[in-house]
Amino acid sequence: MRFFNTTGPVVAADHYQVAPLERWDLAEVRRLIGEKRYFVLHAPRQTGKTSALLALRDLLNAEGGHHCVYVNVEGAQAAREDVGRAVRTVLAETASRAGDAWGDEHLEEIWPDVLARRGPDSALREGLTRWARAVAKPLVLLIDEIDALVGDSLLSVLRQLRAGYDMRPAGFPQSVVLCGVRDVRDYRIHSGSANTMVAGGSAFNVKAASLRLGDFSEEDVRALLGQHTAETGQAFADEALEMVWNRTRGQPWLVNALAYETCFRGEGAADRSRVVGEDDVLAAQEALILRRETHLDQLADKLREERVRRVVEPLLAGADDAEFSERDVEYARDLGLVAWNRPVRIANPIYAEVVPRELTWLAQEHMADDPAWYVDVAGGLDLPKLLAGFQEFFRAHSEHWVERFQYKEAGPQLLLQAFLQRIVNSGGRIEREYGLGRGRTDLLVAWPQDGSGGRQRRRPGGRAQNGGGELPGGRPGGSAQGHGGSQKFVVECKVLHKGLERTVAEGVEQTAAYMDRCGAEAGHLVVFDRREGRSWDEKVFRFGRTAESGAEIEVWGM
Repeated sequence: MRFFNTTGPVVAADHYQVAPLERWDLAEVRRLIGEKRYFVLHAPRQTGKTSALLALRDLLNAEGGHHCVYVNVEGAQAAREDVGRAVRTVLAETASRAGDAWGDEHLEEIWPDVLARRGPDSALREGLTRWARAVAKPLVLLIDEIDALVGDSLLSVLRQLRAGYDMRPAGFPQSVVLCGVRDVRDYRIHSGSANTMVAGGSAFNVKAASLRLGDFSEEDVRALLGQHTAETGQAFADEALEMVWNRTRGQPWLVNALAYETCFRGEGAADRSRVVGEDDVLAAQEALILRRETHLDQLADKLREERVRRVVEPLLAGADDAEFSERDVEYARDLGLVAWNRPVRIANPIYAEVVPRELTWLAQEHMADDPAWYVDVAGGLDLPKLLAGFQEFFRAHSEHWVERFQYKEAGPQLLLQAFLQRIVNSGGRIEREYGLGRGRTDLLVAWPQDGSGGRQRRRPGGRAQNGGGELPGGRPGGSAQGHGGSQKFVVECKVLHKGLERTVAEGVEQTAAYMDRCGAEAGHLVVFDRREGRSWDEKVFRFGRTAESGAEIEVWGM
């Protein structure tokens, strides 16, 4: 039985797949190779770059017009700035791959001698020259994980590839494809020997184009999941198919991981007569987040980088506007964390859920409130009591906690989410909408009315609960409605910028509109006053306000 792949390149015999060569512009790739160009393929991790390169290698070699070799140079990362060790690793790996693909021993026989005679700063160029002259067909070299190389090692490899460019195709590879997470122009290479920063674009200025491998389309997602249905008979409900697409926005690893979790690992997965539903997808998402799968953990780790913080923080704060550095946004986009479709937004709702939970998990662990305090005798969530508890907590502890956050501008919103997350971990879930230009952060708290709320075992790490994020069209990232007859509460957060009355008036109408969209039974507007010189007695308040629609909104000042 084939399965959904989440590790390594796809293998058609083993995995359901979207054909790798259909995921990029093959005509453009052929044109670049025909014109003897050097170019870049880049995309976030675990999106299918290696599968695409291997498929291209097999295609070119099957057609017979080229001598194409794929090589992965990630092993040279351990050499760091030891150029000799790094170049030795690159040459050895390239020779090994040439032997595997073609039985080609030319490079295997010459590279140790070339390295000894020429030294590491020209051995790669000389080795590739001799190899290209020895084979009968034009040489095409596909170099994967190029940006795993570090400092002077990366600088040396790029410059040696550039140095032989004028000798192609008879005396050097006709085409070289560099593949990695980032575009070569965004390589910031710290040269230890020169104690300076070197731009990758200047070190490899023979690059003709940068191609980006995109995410799956909605049609791709449905076709991929349809392969499982065709081979096993197990169907996905239409709502589940839509949810997989909406939650992942086609990010390949997320699509495969959700599908694998629901069909091969989750509760009842072996029962092929069971139709996969929305709740299965939500449970799969939660399992991935709780296990801190490597893909999500690597993403969370990037949040610590200052370049990423400068992009993500205004999104979390719901800033009306922000002045982004184009390079910072490009970097965050290359990592796959954001989509730049004006305005900038988090790339998909699962990432939008992971980001605030990762940034607040320590705060969650240090909050002493027992979730049972906020559950009534019927098992329902008493959200006004919960917000009153947070108001007291915020007055007493906000200065301490906001200063501890790396994302200080979004600190109040993050602290509220941490407080809510810890409480609803015992049975409910939070869905979140935030992003640039919103002027607010919208939270939808859903709590089961079947009596289970507040009595489930608390999950480890304070990271439980299914979350959402904003989807195109402005609706919540998932079906809050209809899951077990949940109570639904809207909590909207705004920072006071335009005067209290104007902020409240605007926020009340926004809260009422969100309530109507979600079918929520109650709405709460939280106004954070971060102006200097204001006493807590002035900032802390609670009153009711009626929206134009007639919805009753409770307003909380902090």
